[in-house]
Amino acid sequence: MKKTYCLLTMLLVLNCALFMPLPAFAQNVEYVGSTLWTGVNDVKVVGNYAYCAFANGLVVLNISNPASPSFVSRLYLQGTARGIHVSGNYAYVADGVSGLQVINVANPANPVYAGSHNTPGYALGVFVLGNYAYVADDSSGLQVINVANPANPVYAGSYDTPGSAEGLFVLGNYAYVANSYYGLQVINVANPANPVYAGSHNTPGYALGVFVLGNYAYVADEESGLQVIDVANSANPVYAGSYGTPGYAWGVFALGNYAYVADGYYGLQVINVANPANPVYAGSYDTPGYALGVFVLGNYTYVADDSFGLQVIDVANPANPVYAGSYDTPGSAQAVFVLGDYAYVADGSSGFKVINVTDPANPVYAGSYDTPGYAQGVFVLGDYAYVADDSSGLQVINVANPANPVYAGSYDTPGYAWSVFVLGNYAYVADGFSMQVINVADPANPIYAGSYDTPGYALGVFVLGNYAYVADWRSGLQVINVANPANPVYAGSYDTPGHAWSVFVLGNYAYVADDYSGLQVINVANPANPVYAGCYDTPGSAVGVFALGNYAYVADSDSGLQVINVANPGNPVYAGSHDTPGYALGVFVLGDNIYVVDGLSLIILRFTPTGIEEGDNLPNEFSLSQNYPNPFNAQTIISFSIAEATTCTVTIYDIMGRETARLVDGLEQAGKHSISWDVGACPSGVYFACLMAGNQVRSIKMILAK
Repeated sequence: MKKTYCLLTMLLVLNCALFMPLPAFAQNVEYVGSTLWTGVNDVKVVGNYAYCAFANGLVVLNISNPASPSFVSRLYLQGTARGIHVSGNYAYVADGVSGLQVINVANPANPVYAGSHNTPGYALGVFVLGNYAYVADDSSGLQVINVANPANPVYAGSYDTPGSAEGLFVLGNYAYVANSYYGLQVINVANPANPVYAGSHNTPGYALGVFVLGNYAYVADEESGLQVIDVANSANPVYAGSYGTPGYAWGVFALGNYAYVADGYYGLQVINVANPANPVYAGSYDTPGYALGVFVLGNYTYVADDSFGLQVIDVANPANPVYAGSYDTPGSAQAVFVLGDYAYVADGSSGFKVINVTDPANPVYAGSYDTPGYAQGVFVLGDYAYVADDSSGLQVINVANPANPVYAGSYDTPGYAWSVFVLGNYAYVADGFSMQVINVADPANPIYAGSYDTPGYALGVFVLGNYAYVADWRSGLQVINVANPANPVYAGSYDTPGHAWSVFVLGNYAYVADDYSGLQVINVANPANPVYAGCYDTPGSAVGVFALGNYAYVADSDSGLQVINVANPGNPVYAGSHDTPGYALGVFVLGDNIYVVDGLSLIILRFTPTGIEEGDNLPNEFSLSQNYPNPFNAQTIISFSIAEATTCTVTIYDIMGRETARLVDGLEQAGKHSISWDVGACPSGVYFACLMAGNQVRSIKMILAK
């Protein structure tokens, strides 16, 4: 999986903000908004609502019509939501590294944070009974949290189970814990402040989930299927029976004579347990994804089906479960490119997505195109999006109407297209064992121009001037001279210590996301002799990078976004971070917003170097409005606002990043300003206007059509 796209917010932003003064204040990265959520891990149903634990947080669906579940609301949580329980007006979320999160859902359309408790382990499951929340906390065992005051959950007690607490069910005075390597653990919680061991039964597989009904505990035991344990005597749980499901049992729900098992790739398995000593197959439904959790209410079973969302199965006849409805989630967000009001996302198996980000706090779906392969990378120029589509090569999508992206053309590269960079009439594709150069002067008919076989495995590419900079997984940074696109030739290279995933070039430096070796900064002032400048060892695996001004923004798969100050390239230092719920794969920066794809979603963050937010009471916001008219012929008006008197510039760049005109350069007073650009002899084409004031940058795309 992978990576980021060395993207350029057109060379304009590169030139606009090369070096800004380093602030002396605290750093801050804050959450702004997100969309394209995928990865549903658990579900609970109350009344007409399904409360889903998505990897990114809580999603509420209206299931009053099971045939057509509809979105109601969502609330982002920074951990990785694995389990959920709903009691009264509150949803309790087991949120991985963030512990227990308590959400007020009195109004399902507006869930709001109530309180939280950071458990010592990794919260995987939760069950609430009375005033206590019982958390299966991985290696930290059972944690008991007093939630009598949901706004202030406090530790009550704990029991250190011998293995990894994965799931639990509480009934009466006992907590039944699914304990991976040690099967079923029964803990007496009559005194929540002092949970004590009662008994256990070591199941043959890996116990992941448990449901208790009557005298029996039904354990989802991964490859050993459904295990039925007699718990009539809590001090001595004994084997009653079992059924070997065809897949990997993750979750279980028992009702009446049936146990409903979420069985991984084999979907929903319905087992008749009227005779617990002899469970027998009743029926099944093969969900499209990987079934992780299950909840039964009335005649319907609700299956948390990982990246395929919520599946609703009619089990009125348990021998013949049938599809009722679903709430589908997208694929796996791999890469993002932002231009104007839209974010363009390469979304893995679900193809290409367009998101309207006019309001970054509320990004909304605009349109999509299902590419034939696995969308890995994306670059947008003019009316076209160029998608690196894995085994399907380069796909060109017309996005003149973002609500209706349509196929324009394609070129089937010989390898596996990982990323793409477009400059002028050429698309440069990192294609595994080579870099492919494709002529896209006619987007409807892309044709081969040239190629260069890199020594390793090409994953990322960035083009600036006459050089293509290739992140080559086995051999580091490769610099290729593409002055003649039909004959790319070797210029120089630098073998980074790790595995180069992607590269971004700014000024004289190439910033390489180098896997476990973090961020590597390479001086490429002489492309024939790239030399080491500095590095920063990110905590995880660096796979994506974007550089702007004094900062490099690193998508660090295991630790989310890392912001590194590179004002001194020889000594990069930590500036800020945000741990995204998934595995951060790519990053793009435009203006004040940072767009991160982490497989599970597109997340929009904001980095404030001073740690101080702009207040709503400022006389004017910092903004650059779209020029009018656009497209234009000989003259256009550009308007901007600044919040305080400051030195600012408004510069025009052509598509090659060359400065065409400077309309403002000096001290401007707070307020709104308008300027006119008379294009003179400038040829038709795409231009960019860049506003820079202090350490803030805005840019717009303009089309000159003579």
